[in-house]
Formats: sequence, structure tokens, C-alpha cells
Amino acid sequence: MRPSLLDPLFVPITSLAGVGPKIADLIAKVVPADLSDRPARAADLVFTLPNSVIDRRNRPGIALAPSGAIVTLDVTVDRHQPAPRGNKSVPYRVYAYDDTGEIALTFFHANASWLERALPVGEEVIVSGRMEWFNGRPSMVHPDHIARKSEAENLPLVEPVYPLTAGLSPKVLRRAVGQALERVPELPEWQDAELMRRQTFPAMRDALNRIHHPADPLDVSPDSAAWRRLAYDEFLAGQISLALVRATVRKLSGRPLTGDGKLIAALKNALPYELTRSQIEALAEIDADLQKPERMLRLLQGDVGSGKTVVALLSMARAVEAGGQAAMMAPTEILARQHFASIAPLAEKVGLRIAVLTGREKGRERADILASLADGEINIVVGTHALFQETVQFRDLALAVIDEQHRFGVHQRLAMTAKGDAPDMLVMTATPIPRTLVLTAFGDMDVSRLTEKPAGRQPIRTITLPFDRLDELVGRMRDAVAEGQKVYWICPLVEESEEVELMSAEERFSSLKPVFGDRIGLVHGRMKGAEKDEAMRAFKEGETRILIATTVIEVGVDVPDATIIVIEHAERFGLAQLHQLRGRVGRGSKASTCALLYKDPLGETAKRRLSVMRETEDGFRIAEEDLKLRGEGELLGTRQSGTPGFQVARIEAHADLLEIARDDARLLLNRDPDLKSERGQAVRTLLYLFGRDEAVRLLRAG
Repeated sequence: MRPSLLDPLFVPITSLAGVGPKIADLIAKVVPADLSDRPARAADLVFTLPNSVIDRRNRPGIALAPSGAIVTLDVTVDRHQPAPRGNKSVPYRVYAYDDTGEIALTFFHANASWLERALPVGEEVIVSGRMEWFNGRPSMVHPDHIARKSEAENLPLVEPVYPLTAGLSPKVLRRAVGQALERVPELPEWQDAELMRRQTFPAMRDALNRIHHPADPLDVSPDSAAWRRLAYDEFLAGQISLALVRATVRKLSGRPLTGDGKLIAALKNALPYELTRSQIEALAEIDADLQKPERMLRLLQGDVGSGKTVVALLSMARAVEAGGQAAMMAPTEILARQHFASIAPLAEKVGLRIAVLTGREKGRERADILASLADGEINIVVGTHALFQETVQFRDLALAVIDEQHRFGVHQRLAMTAKGDAPDMLVMTATPIPRTLVLTAFGDMDVSRLTEKPAGRQPIRTITLPFDRLDELVGRMRDAVAEGQKVYWICPLVEESEEVELMSAEERFSSLKPVFGDRIGLVHGRMKGAEKDEAMRAFKEGETRILIATTVIEVGVDVPDATIIVIEHAERFGLAQLHQLRGRVGRGSKASTCALLYKDPLGETAKRRLSVMRETEDGFRIAEEDLKLRGEGELLGTRQSGTPGFQVARIEAHADLLEIARDDARLLLNRDPDLKSERGQAVRTLLYLFGRDEAVRLLRAG
């Protein structure tokens, strides 16, 4: 049960004065919480932090106020000059003066009687707003604040500026945030006293008040003690939540998986190449995990082309040797079929029965596969998430391998394994994730990294070209195709849309068709499965030599003799995605090229991205750079996959706090696994506050 203490913060924002359904919809667009399955609450407003301030402590006097600056002026009202009757286009002006000069306060579509009350002639007033100078004359259009000198205490000297959306006025949002803030109760302290002293953290309510009512611009900086306190709260809630999920998953008793090693040896002999040093190390780590009675939860990180699939196959063979079955799950059907195509020949060579199961298998064929899984005839099954959702019954699932984890929600995935006979889990990702992000997304998961490319792989040369050299590029592609090379050509959109002037795949296909004739193919996400497969097959077998594609080919498509990839509007892609796409070439023994086509002028971030791509092929360095340029939500793909990003923490500013939060969470749960102590009870309040209810439910279930 949520502590009743928090009830005032869990009311919908429509219960706040001045917030009707229409305003609530606008506010929902700016709060940082994930509102996909609920309306916005008062607590979400409390964590909607300002991104800058208006500093009104600047009081230079009229004559010394620079144009464009926000200033506060102490003036005396001299005279009113209303707009001529019937002419709405002329503004209403109020002239006022101080010791240094005169200023016109300018109002469009003004309410004359309101202005006469607010600015009575002869009265001393304080006005605050942006200074403008026209032909040597100062003016202030629609001052932000007007107050009589006698009431000046009400004027905020440093005013927070919140993120806004069209139709939502700063005043309305500020008022709503203020009301939510008043509802924050006195909370029990869940932080360790020694840590609070070391980090100079204020109490939580003080931290919120400091940021929402800043006395200085520094108060709204992510580096301030107040903001760091809130970031740490959020990290701690996340780390405790992940640790509880993990403990629950671990509690479902694992079992040691050991075999006689014959299958593994046969598979290694069947491989057409030697394993790399890091593949051997990763396999040793996985083997050690599988032999323990606790369940394995391991993340296998490896750049595109580093040989994760082989590691997965050998791990699955270990589970089969131990008498169980293994399943491998991929995010898309294309990828599932491709994994199947690459591991089935090897598996069958050593007598393993392997099947593929996606939404496409129907009728009799599907029924046969399901029956063979249930009676244990099939050793390994490869498929999409359909494997875990439908009536799929395993006789004895011992190992689940999940590819491209960040496309599935983390909690859903861990919860999924909590259902059946808890299998060991190996999670693979080709998105190199910096250590800080591994912690935020996977908690304290064990990590194996594949750092080398398989022997014989050539480096990829990366070049950048502006669009005005497109004809030259097409000429080069024509020569390359004539020499028998294969080319991927990536476009950002499927079809033309008027809002976004990007070249669509279909349009690029039409423009290149006259040049390449029958040697050009097209594949995009809106095609039917069979059409996609046919386009991929024709390209793989060399019937087509140039494949126009959208980013459906980003993950896992394998055509070893493709040597060139052209990426249009490269400035529109994130670094991680550019790196993934580039990894589609350079998979064979021939030298490969990646051409990044961009449209001038480039912004600073885009320039940096393209230069990082030219400088390095190291996925981990690219991931670190991407984190600096984009922040954590984008990098984990959480914008699409529904895992929560952070509300107040900023990885790039607060990464140092993450390790501390992980250790703190670990220590706390070691001492007090059920969160029953005084601090444990306070931490339960923290979990509810940051929407980690599922963690509290696990405590009860456990």
C-alpha cells in the first residue's frame, strides 16, 4: 500500500486550481514522467524542474540598460497615451521616468481601465522586462511584472523558466507547479546521514523549494547541491528497484547446467574459423555462471560483427548438453530469420534440432513446431517475442538468449522470466553501452564484452560528402557495381512527406532505377514479410547489386560481400545508429567504405557526430561520445521502448552519483532485504514517489 503521506501528491493535476482538462493535456506534454499509462499527477509537476532563470537583480536605471537585457526599473509614472479610437494597430503607451531618463511602456490590444489602475499617474512603480531601444529611445513591450513600490516584496527577483509547449503560458504552468509544491509533505529521510553530510545534500523538501524558488541562477544548475540531491534520490530508487527485480529473478531457483563437453567440442570443430580471445573469455564467464546453482543474468556486449551469435550458439549447446532446451529471441522477424539462417547449418552438423517460430508460421507447420517444443524434440528455437507470449510450452527451457535488449523493456523482460521455470538468461546487445548506462538500465548485471573483430575483417573507411556532390557519388557507385561490388543505400523515410524534406527510399529508388536498371532492389518497413525476404535474398545472391533501404537493416542483416554503404541525411541520425548501420559492411575480407551524405549547413552537434564517425570504429568510444551529445534516454532507445528515462537525473552531469547509489542500494538490501527497518520504511516511500511500485510489489510477493 502506498503510504497515505503521499496521497496529496498522487492526485490528478486537474484537481489543482486553474487546471482544466485542456490545460492538463498541455502540461502532460512538458512533464518528464512517462505518462503512457496514466494521467499526470501533482508529483509529476514537482519533478518538472526549471531549465533556466530570469534574473531581475539587474537594476541599472533606464539610460544604462542595454538593449535585449532583462532589467528591473524603479520608475515614476508620468502620463498615459491611449491608442486612437478605432485604430487597434497602434499600441497604448505609458511614459515613466527615473533619474537617468524616460521610457515608454508599450501595450498592444490593451485594456485601458486595467492599465490606469495598475499604473496611476504620479505613482512610484517597479517594472521588469526586456529592454528595447528604437532610434535612441528606450521602451519595454508588455513588462513581465508591474508592482507598486509599496508591494514590491511580491516580485520574484530570480524567476524560474520552465520547459513550455505551444498554448501553455509560463504563468499558468508556474502557478500549477507552485500548488503542487505546497502539497509536498514532511517526508521521512531515506538517505544515509553520512552521505548527506559528505555530499552537502539538503532535505528533499528544501531541495525542491530551492530549485523552484531560486535565490540565484546557480540554484537551477544540475550541479547544485539541491539538484544533485534529487538526482541521487532518483538513482537510488532505480537501483533498489532493479536490485529487487534481480533478487526475485535469482530467487527462482536456478540449477547447475553441466554437460560432457562433446557437443561444444563438435561445434568448435565445425566452425570455419578460430574463436577470438574475447569470445573465449566470454564463453568461460558464461560457462562458470551456468555451472552455478543460481540463475545466470549476463549481458553480452559486442560491437557489430564481433561474433555474439556464435557465443550464443555455444552457450545454448551447453544448455542442451545439460538436458535442457534453449530459446533465442530477436526484436524483429528479419533478424530472427537471419539468426536462424546463420546458426542452423552449424547446429544441424552436430545433430541439434533447431526451429524458427515467428508470427509467420501458421497452421500445420506451427502446430508441429509447438508439439515438438512441448515434447522436447526441438533443442533450440529462434523467434520473436511471440515465443513467450502465446501458447508456446517448453518441455524444459534452461537458457533464454535475448538479442538487442534495449528494444525490449528491461522490467518486462525480467518479469517474463519470472513466470516459467526460471531459465538462465543471456542478454546480447550490439549497442555498446557505457558503464554508467549499463548500471541504470540493467542494474548490477554481470557484463561480458567482445572487443575484437573476427580475424580477417578489414577496417571500414568512412568519408563525408555534402549533397551537392551526389552526382559524383552516383558515378562512383556505377563503377563499383560494374566491378561486382554490392552497395547498401540508406534513406531516412519510406515515402515523401511534405513536412520533412528528406529523400525517401521509394523516391531514391525511382531516381536511381534509370542508372542501375534491374540491378537495384528496395526494402523498407512497410513491405510484407515475404517481399522483404525476397528483396534481401536477391541482394544476398547478387541478382541485385544495390539495395535501397530504410533503417530496417540497422540490426543484424548479414551480407558478407557488401562493401559499400551510403547513408543519406547522415546528420539526422544519432551516433549509435550511424555506427550500427556502418557495421553492415566490412564483414568479409574486402576493404569497405561508408559514405555519409549530409546537407549543409551542419549544426555543431551534427558536425561533431560526423567527425567522430570519421575518427573511430570503436563502438565503446562512440557510445561515450553519443552519451555526451544526446543524453541517456536516446541512447538506450527508451524513447521508443517505454523503459523510463530519468525525470530529474542527467547522466552527463550526475554519473558520479550512480556508482554510489548502486553500492548504497546493495548495502541496504544486504542488511535489510525486506525494507522493514526505519530507513527501509522510508525507502519504500521513495520507491512510490518515483513510480517504482513494481519493486514494492516484489517485496510483498517475495
